[in-house]
Amino acid sequence: MESGAYGASLAGGDFDFMSFVKQPQTIVRILSWIFSIVVFATITGEGYVNPSLLPDTKCMFNRNDSACGFGVGIGILSFLACVVFIILDAYFPQISNGKERKNIVTVDLVFSGVWTLFWFICFCVLANQWSHTTEVAGIPVDAARAVVAFSFFSIVTWALLTTFAYTRYRQGVSDLDQGYTDPAKDYSTPYPSTSAYPPYPTSGPEGYQQSPFTPQNQEDPAPYQPPSY
Repeated sequence: MESGAYGASLAGGDFDFMSFVKQPQTIVRILSWIFSIVVFATITGEGYVNPSLLPDTKCMFNRNDSACGFGVGIGILSFLACVVFIILDAYFPQISNGKERKNIVTVDLVFSGVWTLFWFICFCVLANQWSHTTEVAGIPVDAARAVVAFSFFSIVTWALLTTFAYTRYRQGVSDLDQGYTDPAKDYSTPYPSTSAYPPYPTSGPEGYQQSPFTPQNQEDPAPYQPPSY
């Protein structure tokens, strides 16, 4: 694939779905999307239990509702972010403006880095609360362990996405330093002539001859003779 700017080919090419799906960044982003579904769907469906001694449902992670709420929030936002970035990745090669490409890559880099940190915090919170859970009667243990495990897997995938975004950002800066020209701002190409008329001749046509009625000697004309009365 011909490199254009920020790790994508020049705009105008056809979209190849199979090539897009096989890209490492797309694969990792889809995995992050799946992991986020596992986390928030598991907590929403099985994360709140009703112990025998309490009338209300409580979070299975040490009865800490904040832990479950944090995991659900991070998972849902990750799910939505993956959908948005997958669409942007598919549309990215069609963008010809170098500034727009830079903005997308920068947002991807910052968001992926921040979400790697959030998933790390989420994993630490859930693992800590699960380690302090003493009463496991009526708690789906496998579901709780799955949430903790996929929270850890999300750290890895989002860290990889951060690496991919950083690589694209560095590649884009390198391409610009090597003389990449934004097609939307390329003023070096001269405008074609749109005039339908030929240029005005600056000299006489070839084969031009002097008029036969023109006096032969115009440099020394005869002196003026006044009429006599």
